[in-house]
Amino acid sequence: MKRGRPEIGERALIIMAKAARVGHVKTRLAAILPADAVVDLYRCLIEDTLDLARSVPTDALAIVCPASDVGDLASWLPAIEIVGQQGDGLAAGLVSAFRTFVAKGYRRVVALDGDSPQLPPDTLENAFRLLDGADVVVGPTMDGGYYLVGSATSQVDLFNSQRMGTGSAFDSLMASARALGLRVALTETGYDVDEAEDLTRLARELRLFPHRAPRTAAWLMRRPELRRW
Repeated sequence: MKRGRPEIGERALIIMAKAARVGHVKTRLAAILPADAVVDLYRCLIEDTLDLARSVPTDALAIVCPASDVGDLASWLPAIEIVGQQGDGLAAGLVSAFRTFVAKGYRRVVALDGDSPQLPPDTLENAFRLLDGADVVVGPTMDGGYYLVGSATSQVDLFNSQRMGTGSAFDSLMASARALGLRVALTETGYDVDEAEDLTRLARELRLFPHRAPRTAAWLMRRPELRRW
């Protein structure tokens, strides 16, 4: 398969995000960071994730978010297509992402969380490539969730809204895929930033590889309480 820019309509990369508001994002980090710092960190994570997404050849790059967040995200990130989801919660957001972009004719759709900016670009490239031989591609996380999911079809029945954001989200997704008779391929195991230990892991990684998420790396270095990690 020839590398380079894919065919028109081939690839869509979707980032799942929210408006950067106090009490609306990364709420579990409020135990270790002031509320305004959590929002600042979230902005860095999303902006670095967008840079990661732009480093991979795609035909569409968009953000899918709660419908109530569209205005705030459009003001913050005016150069990116913002799509309001139908329904509430991450499961509804993922269903909306696949339904919307498969309906537009994209043959491979990958949805990525907004808090794994440290991923190598090759991980995203591999996710698209794995869809050549699989119905669904999943990027599992160490805590039992997943940072990425991709498909070539509108997977309405794949996502369990009761288990999203829990330690059983990955197992639930795999069980749903098996029940639907779908072929699943996995990318490398990674992590997202939900808890204090996740932020510790990210801070350590970005001290070694700050170029992977430069805004986040610089923000972490400016926090004296985090520099010792």
